[in-house]
Amino acid sequence: MRTIRNSVVLFLGLIFLIFYSCQNKGTKTSLDTPTTGVIKIGVDETFEPIIDSEITVFESIYKSAGIIPAYKPEVDIFNLLVKDSVRMIIASRQLTQKEKEYFESKTIYPKEVKIAVDGIALITNRSNRDTLITTETIRKILTGEIKKWSDIYPNSKLGAIKVIFDNPNSSTVQHLMRTLCKGQTLSSKNVSALKNNVEVANYVSKSPNAIGVIGVNWISNRKDTTCMGFLDKIRVMAVTKEAKATVANSFQPYQAYLATQQYPLTRDIYIIITDPRVGLTSGFTSFVSSDKGQRIILKSGILPANAPLRVIKVNDNF
Repeated sequence: MRTIRNSVVLFLGLIFLIFYSCQNKGTKTSLDTPTTGVIKIGVDETFEPIIDSEITVFESIYKSAGIIPAYKPEVDIFNLLVKDSVRMIIASRQLTQKEKEYFESKTIYPKEVKIAVDGIALITNRSNRDTLITTETIRKILTGEIKKWSDIYPNSKLGAIKVIFDNPNSSTVQHLMRTLCKGQTLSSKNVSALKNNVEVANYVSKSPNAIGVIGVNWISNRKDTTCMGFLDKIRVMAVTKEAKATVANSFQPYQAYLATQQYPLTRDIYIIITDPRVGLTSGFTSFVSSDKGQRIILKSGILPANAPLRVIKVNDNF
């Protein structure tokens, strides 16, 4: 009788362990699915307004999902990814060949998804009426070959040019160095950095001789539902790739000119994932790439990668 009782107890204990194990396994799996769980991601701080909006809407739809963004300079978020502190970042460049080889050596094969096209805006004080500039002139300002406003506009009385970036390690600095300066170093006399994009806009609004370098989404006028306006407290320069800047060949970073590539200071925005599982990183990426997520990007003032943009040409020749 005792043997039978012991066998029953053992059998019930075994059933309990199997049930407990299955329950735990189910709980762990449900913690990280495309629409549930909590993850930390690294985000280039230049894109904070856009990604904040994406996260807010995503979490309002999927109540069991939590995304914790670490907004940092470009260099820092790639370091987080390499150290496996995060398995998803949002950045303005793809992985380098060296970075890909590093991950592959650990049998990790990152996914890169383009989600938008951004414009790097040059902003000036409202009192500055000289707002046409060439990419070559920008390069010369950054490298110190041009130091004064009168070197560009002979009638200007603004004195020395002061270029302001958001952060010494920011992606806007890195992008202009890669695309315009091509290995040349920035001028320490002409160029300086503050702490963030908000400070750049505020500084320029109070400094007549300054040029601020800033992501378009930071200066888009949120009150303008057509996405056709910038903040009132600053001016936005029109830029051209041609040798001489004119009203006809120079463009501001509106979505239409990002789409047609007439505005020259553009860069792509990517989501990069190193998580091998189909979890919350994949779910959030799918959301940002979806129609709803792309419409959020559209409203931010930059160009979505997937959503169609209607460009209407107006004929002024009457």
